[in-house]
Amino acid sequence: MSRFDQHRIVPGAKLRLADHDPHGTPAFDGDKQEGKQRLAALNERLEELQEALYAEGKQRLLVVLQALDAGGKDGTIRAVFDGVNPQGVKVKCFKRPTELELAHDFLWRVHPHVPGNGEIAIWNRSHYEDVLVVRVHDLVPKAQWRRRYEHIAAFERLLADEGTVIRKFFLHISKDEQRERLQERIDNPKKRWKWNDGDLQERARWNDYQEAYEEAIVATSTEAAPWYVVPADRNWYRDLVISEVLVHTLEGMHIRLPEGDPDIAGTVVK
Repeated sequence: MSRFDQHRIVPGAKLRLADHDPHGTPAFDGDKQEGKQRLAALNERLEELQEALYAEGKQRLLVVLQALDAGGKDGTIRAVFDGVNPQGVKVKCFKRPTELELAHDFLWRVHPHVPGNGEIAIWNRSHYEDVLVVRVHDLVPKAQWRRRYEHIAAFERLLADEGTVIRKFFLHISKDEQRERLQERIDNPKKRWKWNDGDLQERARWNDYQEAYEEAIVATSTEAAPWYVVPADRNWYRDLVISEVLVHTLEGMHIRLPEGDPDIAGTVVK
């Protein structure tokens, strides 16, 4: 068991996000410098495990990242997966659905992007948008998005039964931290490309999103596809939690490197 499993939402547990401190570092006694040193070691270990996963070619890992605007999804991907071989890692960002996607069931657009054997797939936003944004903006009837909790759980159970290991992370930031990050997108010319006028409209629905996340996480955190609520005001702690959980997960998959041809032992390349 990882020490960061205290951020894991146990199936059937209640969740009130207000009880989880976005600025806290409860599972780590060290400071920022020590955290970054630990993260560097985890980066190296994750690189080794990812290469072994790719070489073995028999198992798969799906990583789901969800957060409010400016929650740090992109930064998490850069920091946690620094150094991995892009050949064995796929990143998919799910934005507003296209007309074609809307013409199908809500899981149609995500299923083609699940990992194959030997791959890690990272989803920047995911199928959960269809019980979050859809709910907050009242895009479909309540009865419809409520049914989707069961569909999501069944979909993830299907993936798990077929050999995909799933880890889901909600990057939990405070409203004050979001304000600072959004303001930086305005004040810093190098970050203005990130600005979206719609961010302010979404921010005005802060409480609605908190409720939507609470219910979605509780309804879909299972043994096979657990949710982690990760304090994300401090980037270094966010990255540390996710890195250690993923390293612990991959080590628990007991990946075996292919033995290769034993007859080449002793061969000298000239």
